[in-house]
Amino acid sequence: MNIKDKVVIVTGASSGIGEATARLLAKHGAKVVLAARSKEKLSKISKELPGSLVVITDMTKEDEIKQLIRKTKEHFGRIDVLINNAGQGYDAPIEKISSKTFRNLFELDLLGPVMAMKEVIPVMRKQKRGMIINISSGTALMAIPNMSAYSSLKRAIVGISLTAREELSKDNIRISVVYPYITLTDFEKNTIKDGIEEEEWENDDSDLRPGDSAEYIAEKILEVIKTEEAQVYAHEWMKDRR
Repeated sequence: MNIKDKVVIVTGASSGIGEATARLLAKHGAKVVLAARSKEKLSKISKELPGSLVVITDMTKEDEIKQLIRKTKEHFGRIDVLINNAGQGYDAPIEKISSKTFRNLFELDLLGPVMAMKEVIPVMRKQKRGMIINISSGTALMAIPNMSAYSSLKRAIVGISLTAREELSKDNIRISVVYPYITLTDFEKNTIKDGIEEEEWENDDSDLRPGDSAEYIAEKILEVIKTEEAQVYAHEWMKDRR
């Protein structure tokens, strides 16, 4: 897909990968819709991206997700790409997982993207074309101690995405998955941690490869828009983890 003049919704657009992606796509001529909970942050970013639209959205609330799709359609008349990027991390050993936290993360990391897909698919089907990109994680390809809860949600979005790709191929709607590696954003700072000492994480991180910038992952997202491939990895070596 040629991104120029396409209408693209980016969730989690107030920082990190979402913000970097919105800026990159706008630079390439896309009409960007910025979705997140922070009105102040989105308003500031929007001023730097001419023609962008801000829709304050909590991706755990179905009525706000419906509003996001409706307002975008009303404003631009179409929706070409949905990028489900909003999410939060959760690190905890199995015996320390909080059922309340896990349920909340299920709402944000999995059910939110699914509800957004559900709302946008009829719009794209009527247009006879569209693309949905779901941001998974390298943890979906690995078995990393203390990350089972988060990894399970990111594995689930892969299964849903690839199945939806098959279901919707007849409608010319492409569903793709992007697997970021460790990204140098505030994601880790905002990750919920239960039953883990900071020193323990410092020791575990010693063998990890260097992280990527948000701008690097944004380039990968642009790549998948152009190629419409089913799966795009931050690094080729990640494919061996499947």
